Amino acid sequence: MNPTRPPRTPDFEPYKLPPVFETTLANGLEVVLVEDRRFPLVTARLGFQAGSKFDPPYLPGLSESTAALLTEGTKTRTARRIAEEMAAIGGGIKADSTPDALIIAASALAGPLPQMLDLLSDVACSAVFPPREVALRKQNRRQELLAQRSQADFLAAEKFVEVLFAPHPYCRQDPTLESIARLSRAGMTAFRDRHLAPNDAVLILLGSLPSRRETLELIRARFGDWKGRRVPLSPSARFSRPKRSITVVNRPGSVQADIRVGRLAVTRAHADYFPLLAANNVLGGGASSRLFRIIREKKGYAYDAHSAVAPLRDSGLASVITQVRNEVLPRALEGVLAEMRRLGQRGVSPRELAATKNYLNGVFVIRLETQDALASQLAGIRLMGLPLSYLEHYGPRVRAVQLDRLQAAAAKYFDPEASAIVVVGDAEKLVPPLEKFGAVKVEESR
Repeated sequence: MNPTRPPRTPDFEPYKLPPVFETTLANGLEVVLVEDRRFPLVTARLGFQAGSKFDPPYLPGLSESTAALLTEGTKTRTARRIAEEMAAIGGGIKADSTPDALIIAASALAGPLPQMLDLLSDVACSAVFPPREVALRKQNRRQELLAQRSQADFLAAEKFVEVLFAPHPYCRQDPTLESIARLSRAGMTAFRDRHLAPNDAVLILLGSLPSRRETLELIRARFGDWKGRRVPLSPSARFSRPKRSITVVNRPGSVQADIRVGRLAVTRAHADYFPLLAANNVLGGGASSRLFRIIREKKGYAYDAHSAVAPLRDSGLASVITQVRNEVLPRALEGVLAEMRRLGQRGVSPRELAATKNYLNGVFVIRLETQDALASQLAGIRLMGLPLSYLEHYGPRVRAVQLDRLQAAAAKYFDPEASAIVVVGDAEKLVPPLEKFGAVKVEESR
């Protein structure tokens, strides 16, 4: 053994899903049963193609608020009763909205599975959006949004998706003060009735389940009478061609600049996804990444500098994110663009690629350890239109990434000349140094 060399990390074994059974009820509801008998628990996900991209243009945030209020009262249960019944069976229930999907999440001890399914069905099918809860939601969400809009990182993320995705509905992922004021019980009920249908949904049950026959009988008894119906089509997946642009969101008095640099990328199903994932990890995926080492450690421009890949059902984002002092903005941005360019022009070494593969596979396996995490992954995979076997193929696809494919993905998706730049800060101080990078558009924060 050579003590000057680290030991070789053995290859990760491919991830293997627990036993899975899939079927579809007569009303179109997809059912996925996954056995996990390590603990006496059951975790559920009921997911719909009903995310924020389905919000009307004048009402961003409708899907988000509809999800939040599903558990605040039904035809037979108050919000308090729902909470008490879930607590009594050792569980909880909530609903959230993403750009693509609305997902109801529930968990409980395995024994009272019938009671958990009762509550899940009631929330999905019979929510009434009580006027008092709607008013409280509007009040709280308004205060939350005001707090969010006082943060530069929120403003940067908001403007970044607007610049990249417009006019597609992905460009509106958060509500506005005006849209919150327009929220109504009637609007939420209509959204629920249009989008939450069994023939456009997947139900995942994961855990210590009864026999398959008994479990399916429990599901049919609670969801079998749910009537299928035609649901709205997903918005057309048409997006603008990537190009260089520079946008400054004016935040007078800011002593630092919040920077986003990036472009539209790809979905999980695209052939470039895994090479891009590896390229992203090398560029800015952690404390050993190039951005972290150069922009933070060597140059001292920022406390944090990282990159991210965010796949959606119809598109995706590849971005670099950092926050720097006003006086170092031009040098920091030059450094970021240089590292993006260098990765695409020179690629990575075999050693870097091997370390990246080990890291990605190790983190992936760790993230699937809990029932909650696995259920979320399964729901997300299915709602993105991918087979459940995607999780088993993840490791082999990471290991299959080659040096030339990684470099090609980096050259395309981290190309500085095809990347939008969004900076939030004091426009008076930031625009002059930014003009060396191109024409600058200034917008006032809303």
